[in-house]
This record gives sequence, structure tokens and C-alpha cells, in this order.
Amino acid sequence: MTQRHWFLPDAPDLLGILQQQSAITVEGMDELVAWAGGDASAADRLRACEHKADKRKRELRETLTTAFSTPLEPEDIYELSRGLDDILNNAKNIVGEAEAMQTAPDGAIAEMSAELADGTKLLAEAFTMFAQDDRTAATALADRAVKDQRHVQHRYRAAMSALIKEQDLREVTARRELYRRLARTADTLAGVAERVWYSVLKER
Repeated sequence: MTQRHWFLPDAPDLLGILQQQSAITVEGMDELVAWAGGDASAADRLRACEHKADKRKRELRETLTTAFSTPLEPEDIYELSRGLDDILNNAKNIVGEAEAMQTAPDGAIAEMSAELADGTKLLAEAFTMFAQDDRTAATALADRAVKDQRHVQHRYRAAMSALIKEQDLREVTARRELYRRLARTADTLAGVAERVWYSVLKER
């Protein structure tokens, strides 16, 4: 009788692709900080990062459709990647809105951008801990990311309050929109961090 040998397909490195996407997202958020600090040329570099991250996102989704097994639930990997994509898209759109409204970044925008960049770095570290199968460290980093984004909300409220003293209606309208976009990006980032926790809880 002929023996049959069964071979399972190789498990794709989905967390590796997610790490690549997160590294590019960190790079893009650093460019947002540079732009907010007055480096106008950083806008084009941010847009280039967004295009690179899109390629990693598409690669991850294509790989997910054929993966026999995954290190996390496929839905969680998908949502973590989608959240990263939203963060970087928001950053790109913030810069685009500012350019369209001919509004230069101010101190509040610079501070909120720096907080967003720090939070993104924590997410990237959390994904690295996932790849190392250290769920405890991943969730601790996610907690820190959520805490960081509360600072964005505090700065947002202070910046909005300061607009009351501004007499130029165009300036008020433009800055209010940019502040709101930054605050919403902080919410998105916190949502990704919460998804890290959710993906761990589902494994228990």
C-alpha cells in the first residue's frame, strides 16, 4: 500500500508584513511632525510614505486570503492594518487641507502631531511584541498608546479655546478643521490600540 504524505502550506509572515506597514506609518508620522515644525518639503515625503504603506496593506490583504493559518484571527490582522492605513491617510489629508486653505501649522498642530507620532511608534512596538509572541508586552504598549492620545485631546481643547480670541474668521475656520482632524486621528490611533487588546482577549 502506497503511503501518502500530507504537507501543510508554509504559514505566511503576516505579522512581518504588518510590521513593515507600521514602520512606514511611523516614518510618515515623523514627516507629519517635520511638516508641522515648518519643513514644507516633508509634505511630499509623507505622501510618498502613504503610497508605500498602501502597497504593504494590499500585500497583507492578498496574503490573508490564501493563508492556511494565521498568528492572530484574520479579522484582527485586517483591522489592525486598516487602522494603520487610516492613521496615515488622516495625516496626509491634514497636510492637504492645510495646503488647500493656505494655513501654516502652528504650535498646537506641532504638539498634537508629535503626540500622534509617539503613539504610532508605540503601536509599531506592540506589533513587534506580537511577532515575538509576547502578548503581555504588546498590551502594555497599547495601554501607553491610548494614554498618549489623551494628551492630544487635552491639547485639542486648549487650542479650540484659544481660537475664541481670534478675530479672523477664515483663520478660525481653517484651524478648527485642522485641530478636529488631528483629534479624530488620535481617536483612530486609540482604536487600533484597543484592537490590540481585543485580539489578545479573544485568544484566551
